[in-house]
Amino acid sequence: MKMKMIKPNKIQLRSPKRLLCISVIFIYASLCLSGEQITFSADSMSGKAGSKSDTTTLTGTAYVKTESMEISADTIELSGDNFRYIHAEGNVTGKDTDSGMTFTCATLEYDRTTKIASLQNTVHMEDPKNDIEAEAQKMEYNQAEDIAVLQIEVRLKQKNNVCTCAHAIYRKKEQTLEMNGNPQVVQGDDTFRAQTILLNLTTQELSMDGRVSGSIQTDSGDSGGKKGDTTAKTGTEHD
Repeated sequence: MKMKMIKPNKIQLRSPKRLLCISVIFIYASLCLSGEQITFSADSMSGKAGSKSDTTTLTGTAYVKTESMEISADTIELSGDNFRYIHAEGNVTGKDTDSGMTFTCATLEYDRTTKIASLQNTVHMEDPKNDIEAEAQKMEYNQAEDIAVLQIEVRLKQKNNVCTCAHAIYRKKEQTLEMNGNPQVVQGDDTFRAQTILLNLTTQELSMDGRVSGSIQTDSGDSGGKKGDTTAKTGTEHD
């Protein structure tokens, strides 16, 4: 396959003051051949380009933009067939330009083919369109399915809900949150616990399985406005 050279003035850089070496032209051409345009900028670049197996590292205010993802970090490494893989480290910030979801973390791995991003260490995710803010130590985000899997010290806030657990699956399209690992949902003055909790983020309805317990703030009256504790051995069973 012949590679068509692209003139240097076609390369989109964040700042005209940041000049990358001539091998940047070859990187840009190779990425265009893969069917997706990638633009990038950095203070410096190391490595060479021109072969599908080459690795190129962008250092210092590094920035990469694909057709559906923007990533900024202290260091970004491009590698793999047609630079399929993006590895970012240090003050990582990103945005899914299709869904509007944003995130920050310490380390990120992104596969441009599968559209799966793996984030680690102090992950913070926001879905402003649905008023959702989440934190975890690990997160895997599938862009194609709009599904985020959060693990370890998960905490998610949405409207009147504060959810904590060890493992959660956020399905953006369905607007549901499935929680496991000592899940707890606090809705205002009410608290709910179970082995598994499914929260409909649109209707605010809860479905709980396993040993269900909680406390509910009742209206003033017979209970005098005090909280009532409820405990059940099993929740709703599903086939």
